[in-house]
Amino acid sequence: MAELRTELRARSLTGPTTARVLVELGFHLLCALGGIALFVIADALPWQALGLLIMTLGNLGVGTNTHTASHHAASSKRWVNDLLTWFGYPFFLGMSATSWRYQHVTLHHRSPNVAGVDGDSNLMPLFALTEPEVQARRGLHRIYLRRAQWLVLPMLAWATGFARQKKCTQRLISVLRDPEQRRWAHWTDAGALVAHVVAWFVVPSLFFPVLDVIGFNLLRVALVGYPLFAVLAPAHYPAGAVALEPGAKPTDAVRLQTATTINFRTGPLGRLWCSGLEYQIEHHLFPTCSHVHYRTMSPLVKAYCDRHGYQHRTLGWAAAIWQTLRVFRRPKPVVRHVDELRVTEMGQREAIVDPVVDLVDLADAPGDVVQA
Repeated sequence: MAELRTELRARSLTGPTTARVLVELGFHLLCALGGIALFVIADALPWQALGLLIMTLGNLGVGTNTHTASHHAASSKRWVNDLLTWFGYPFFLGMSATSWRYQHVTLHHRSPNVAGVDGDSNLMPLFALTEPEVQARRGLHRIYLRRAQWLVLPMLAWATGFARQKKCTQRLISVLRDPEQRRWAHWTDAGALVAHVVAWFVVPSLFFPVLDVIGFNLLRVALVGYPLFAVLAPAHYPAGAVALEPGAKPTDAVRLQTATTINFRTGPLGRLWCSGLEYQIEHHLFPTCSHVHYRTMSPLVKAYCDRHGYQHRTLGWAAAIWQTLRVFRRPKPVVRHVDELRVTEMGQREAIVDPVVDLVDLADAPGDVVQA
């Protein structure tokens, strides 16, 4: 990894790209606000629908773009990263920035797909991603998870944004109540959330009916839920991205990231709105690098993985979403010894099977899903 870092640094792929990030953020903001304006002033339903679509893509872009800042990768100056994070998350999207950083940066990135640690992979009690989660339930709950959750998912994916808002807000309130945990950043975070309420609810209520304002903001969050799921879920939910049992402590940090993570391909517009999240392997290995570099970094990272027997898998975006949906139909098993998971010279993934917990069954995966 030190050699790879040196190579990336020599190619100027590790430094911040603040100007580019800000230009992209400006475009996303223009889409979000322009879409809202079109929705408000248009009389015809098709134009209103177009306005909502443009707004939703803009909201998605603001979230993915400022995600880079939440990893302190948008600028070399910490205050710039913090300012962008506070703008994108609590002020614009109504989601606590400090809670996001704790749940995503601290927990998820250090322990991706580790049950009991990575909250991003815990969708219970509504959905189960792994077979042990199903087995741990009884009665009607198990029957639902086994038979019906894959049917319910499309009807509830819109709640993705609300679920993240709720989870982050609950943690922020908990921290603010604890003098041992709270810091000035938490108060700033809370202040940005108050500013969000003022800017998105109070001020518009001076010009529009209150119920209309509330309804519009609920619709704004609900609409971004589907594209947010389509961007975030394919990286870790498919069966090819292994799930680890509770308490798993892999010693090979690189293998932990590559075994639990999958890339997906997008076109130019997809890359713009994903802000690097389609290159999840590169992001997990180098989270403090700007997303602008990931496309150029990816071939170098893949070559490194090939040389050292690590997995580096890329799916088409549609295939990645399909593999994600399949997991809700057939939850995946868990892995105990991810350190022993490797790629052989023949390009096939092998592992030493634990006598208690079997490894993910790759024989069930289509040939174009698992790529060495």
